Amino acid sequence: MTLRQYQVDAFAERVFEGNPAAVVPLEAWPDDSVLQAIAEENNLAETAFFVPGGEGYALRWFTPAAEVDLCGHATLAAAHVLYTQLGYDQACARFFTRSGELQVRRQGERYLMDLPAVPVVSCPTPSGLVAALGSAPVEVHRGGDYLLAVYASEADVRGLRPNFTLLSEQPAQGVIVTAPGQRHDFVSRFFAPRLGVPEDPVTGSAHCRLAPYWAGRLGKERLSARQVSSRGGELGIELQGSRVQFTGSAVLFLVGELHGVRLQAAP
Repeated sequence: MTLRQYQVDAFAERVFEGNPAAVVPLEAWPDDSVLQAIAEENNLAETAFFVPGGEGYALRWFTPAAEVDLCGHATLAAAHVLYTQLGYDQACARFFTRSGELQVRRQGERYLMDLPAVPVVSCPTPSGLVAALGSAPVEVHRGGDYLLAVYASEADVRGLRPNFTLLSEQPAQGVIVTAPGQRHDFVSRFFAPRLGVPEDPVTGSAHCRLAPYWAGRLGKERLSARQVSSRGGELGIELQGSRVQFTGSAVLFLVGELHGVRLQAAP
C-alpha cells in the first residue's frame, strides 16, 4: 500500500533550520511494529503518525528506536501538515496523545502550541554524568525521565562534546543542558542516545522542563529561548500554570510516498 509522508522543519523560519520531523497521516492504526519500522527507516529524530477520531486526531511519535510519550516539534509538524496540506480549517487542531490533549492554533504564519509543564527537582549528580558530558554542571535536576544539567554560561553549553556511549548509560531517557543566554533568556541542548537520537536539534519536550525551571529562576513567565544545536532553533515560551505555550514556525521540506508498507491491522 502507498502512504503519503511529509517532512517538515519545525521551529524554523526556512528549510534546513529547526528540527525535521516526518508526518504520516493514517486512516487506522496498523501494528506497532509497522510504525516503528517506518520511523527506523526515516532515521529522523521523530516520525509522527495521526489517525482522525472524535473531535480531533490520535497522535503518536516514534524515534528510530522507540515510541515516546511527548514530542513538541513533531506535534507542530503534524499541525502544519493539517493546515497547509490537508485542508484543515478549524481554529484549533486537537491531538489526543500519551501526554493528554495537546492543542495547536494557527496564528498567521506561526503557531501557538500548548503542552504540559513538567516540574524539575534538584537531585545529586548521577555517577558518570560529568564524564559523559565532559564538564561538570553547577547543578543538576530531574524532570520526569529527563536530567537537567545547568551550566554557568552559554559558552559552556556550546562547548560541550558529550560521550554518547557514556550518556546512554545514564538513568534517564534524555539529558538537557542549559545556561543563561547572551541574547535570549536561556539556551539549551538535548541529548537522547538511548532513544536513537544522539543530539536533537530543537526539542519541545525538553522545554516543558526548562520553562518552569527558568520561570522560577528569572521570576517571569514569558521567556525567549534558543536551542544551540548545529541547526539551531528559536522558541517563544510562556508558562501558564501547569501548561507551557510555545510559539514557532514550520516549513514543509518534502512530500513523498511510502511504498511496500503492509498495514496489517493492530490486534
